[in-house]
Amino acid sequence: MFYYIIKKKVRECIVICCCLFFFFSAAKSNAMADTTYYKLSDFGLKPNTGEDATPLFQEALKQVRLRSKTTRPVAIIFAPGRYDFYPDKALKKELYISNHDQDNPKTIGLLFEGLHQVTIDGSGADLMFHGRMLPIVIEEVKNFKLKNLHIDFVTPQIYQAKVLENDTTAGVITYQTAPWVKYEIKDSVLYNKGEGWKMNPTSGIAFEEQSRHIVYNTSDLRMPTRRVVELSPGIIKAYGFKNKKLIPGTILAMRSWQRPAPGIFLYHGINVSFENVKVHYAEGMGLLAQVSDNITLDGFAVSLRGKEDPRYFTTQADATHFSGCRGKITSVNGLYEGMMDDAINVHGTYLKIIEQKNDHTVVAEYMHEQSYGFEWGRQGDKVQFVTSKTMEIVGQFNTIRSIKPIDKPTDHGAKQFEIVFAKPVGTAEKKADNLGIENMSWTPEVYFANNIVRNNRARGALFSTPKRTVVENNFFDHTSGSAILLCGDCNGWFETGACRSVLIKNNRFVNALTNMFQFTNAVISVYPEIPDIKAQKKYFHSGIVIENNVFETFDKPLVYAKSVNGLVFRKNKVITNQAYPAFHWNKNTFFFERVINYKFSDNSFDGAVNYKID
Repeated sequence: MFYYIIKKKVRECIVICCCLFFFFSAAKSNAMADTTYYKLSDFGLKPNTGEDATPLFQEALKQVRLRSKTTRPVAIIFAPGRYDFYPDKALKKELYISNHDQDNPKTIGLLFEGLHQVTIDGSGADLMFHGRMLPIVIEEVKNFKLKNLHIDFVTPQIYQAKVLENDTTAGVITYQTAPWVKYEIKDSVLYNKGEGWKMNPTSGIAFEEQSRHIVYNTSDLRMPTRRVVELSPGIIKAYGFKNKKLIPGTILAMRSWQRPAPGIFLYHGINVSFENVKVHYAEGMGLLAQVSDNITLDGFAVSLRGKEDPRYFTTQADATHFSGCRGKITSVNGLYEGMMDDAINVHGTYLKIIEQKNDHTVVAEYMHEQSYGFEWGRQGDKVQFVTSKTMEIVGQFNTIRSIKPIDKPTDHGAKQFEIVFAKPVGTAEKKADNLGIENMSWTPEVYFANNIVRNNRARGALFSTPKRTVVENNFFDHTSGSAILLCGDCNGWFETGACRSVLIKNNRFVNALTNMFQFTNAVISVYPEIPDIKAQKKYFHSGIVIENNVFETFDKPLVYAKSVNGLVFRKNKVITNQAYPAFHWNKNTFFFERVINYKFSDNSFDGAVNYKID
């Protein structure tokens, strides 16, 4: 009897599963049938011609707009192949992009503006850009998807060379430039150049030739390019190098500190997704998203073109960067390598109060030269106040009744805002010096999972948001600085804010901290900038859980934390190797400054554990 009951239940489950399968298949088919498809080749945009695709794309998109005057979803499809985009006939637009140089106007390759329910399918296309351009701008969109394409530049602004000889006694190095590099020497000064640009690289990093790791204990290198001699085409002798670690075969990536534009710029987007998009080079960040709501990255990459790629570098700055966003940021199945900064950085921006006009009204200002000119807040947004010296919350939450720029007609390009609050500004806020404002309504939840971060400069992943942040199942491989940084400051970059719920779980960390960069005090570094921590009474970060991770390291520092209420380190495994000599100034496994309610349990260490808890 029991057998027949079980058999009947199994049949019922099979029927239900089949019904569900057919239901969802039918729903998917109906959605696909409801979509209008446009092939760009039908509008004259064809691959592999070598011609300038910029005006052809603009006209093709214009024609698609004219034809698709319905509410149905639209898919715009590239034919596979290579498309070349030149700056001569490109669109010019004034754009203010967070954490980038605010030189304007920007030269845009592809502009997607005001599009709803649109999918751009690159079909694996290579979009090759010439000169100095902002490849893709996505602005004022809703339910927008970009997928299956590559973004690259013919001549990157990073100057790559291979060390042939290094005479550290004389301070002379001889190197060979990479085949694509164009340069000139004038009055013994070397200039890297391309279509419409020329620059003198002065800084850089060094890569191991075979492993592509950044050379151990070299960090940012001064690149002497003002006493150089050309021995033969592509063979350069340079004076002023005295670093014994730059052995023959070492790859030098020389650059300036300019970051004029990202590979992709997203502004005012709602429900935007990127699927299988690869950025191989950009003179700024790979993706910069600001003031946008719900962003998904699946299979996004800032990466080389595979093992045989002769380049060692990718972007000039972060791979992905999210400024003043909300909703949920999801980044999964990505590959981030060779960039000159972090794989991901999520934060808002503090405005600094420069005048309190009355009980309800203040004037507040963007403070960093690379972060201003974009929308900061809206009527009804919830805000809080933070004092710069101690990074403590001051007074009570308030709400924006109105906000308007006072140095520009609109927030476009503005630095200063007059903000009127719903409630009076309290006594504590009035008395506080160097007060910053944080917009709590524009803070996102973050899910960063199943990604690979490797062989990059500075750090792996940065998070500064009070919403739930989950970092799991990632592989951090030779990030050179800290693998994960929880930060926040109202003094330098003015990047908000305090983390309240962070789970770092099931990740593998291999040989982070091979170099020293800013805020890199341990493999996981909880490092808010607090100028006067002795005067601090409250705590900045809270709710941090680090569990079930594997740390493979050659050095001591594992977790550094400053101003934290609540940190759990449990069920982690730490394996010490001999890959490099230990060199970090921090000789402690755990180094805590002003940390309370911490707990260690069920961890596995293969050596001595040092604690410094102040």
